Amino acid sequence: MPLLFLGRAGCTAAPHKPYLHVLIGVLFYFLVSAVAHAHGVAEGDKGYIQQITGTHLMPFTYLGAKHMVTGYDHLLFLAGVIFFLYKLKDIALYVSLFAVGHSVTMLYGVYAGVNVNAYLIDAIIGLSVVYKALDNLGAYQRWFGVQPNTKAATLIFGLFHGFGLAAKVQEFEISRDGLLANLLAFNVGVEIGQLLALGAILIAMGYWRRTAGFFKHAYTANVAMMCAGFMLIGYQLTGLFVS
Repeated sequence: MPLLFLGRAGCTAAPHKPYLHVLIGVLFYFLVSAVAHAHGVAEGDKGYIQQITGTHLMPFTYLGAKHMVTGYDHLLFLAGVIFFLYKLKDIALYVSLFAVGHSVTMLYGVYAGVNVNAYLIDAIIGLSVVYKALDNLGAYQRWFGVQPNTKAATLIFGLFHGFGLAAKVQEFEISRDGLLANLLAFNVGVEIGQLLALGAILIAMGYWRRTAGFFKHAYTANVAMMCAGFMLIGYQLTGLFVS
């Protein structure tokens, strides 16, 4: 249910209220955190992984869950995907498409040793956030008169998010001994973390949707999300050109 108010009327529809300022502040903090922490590798985690060999299911499950819960870029896209989804079956379908996409490329990328440029992939992940925010704002219908296939887009961007996960895992320099089992455990952890984050997002969205100002302030939230995506793109492209 995209918002079709990208024109002047849409921009002025929401009155300035104190709690709107709080919302903007929270979203701004969130997007700054996204830039500051996207795909950072904790030195303690990296050192531990480099020292172990063989199958270690629980540590890799923990690392996968930790990465998704703190993966602000992934969560921004996921929040955009479910922003206007109300039925549980629809949420399950889109989240499953996203999970299938990032699972396939993460497992393939690491196991096959595919070298991808982390900056470029993360820039595309930022683009996915911008894409979804514009989709929620009804931009494609307004500008081009068409509505892209959101299911296909979720799956395709999920594939790119998976390559981002693969780049993160490769930074750990995991031993080949027990690699497949550890990767599967990491992926299970990613899905656990995704479900935990999704639950928190849905609870917050549920309370917000029951307020009278939800549709008025949904515009502001998606513009903030779009700005976060552009900041991620700029941050990653800067890293690409100066590295």
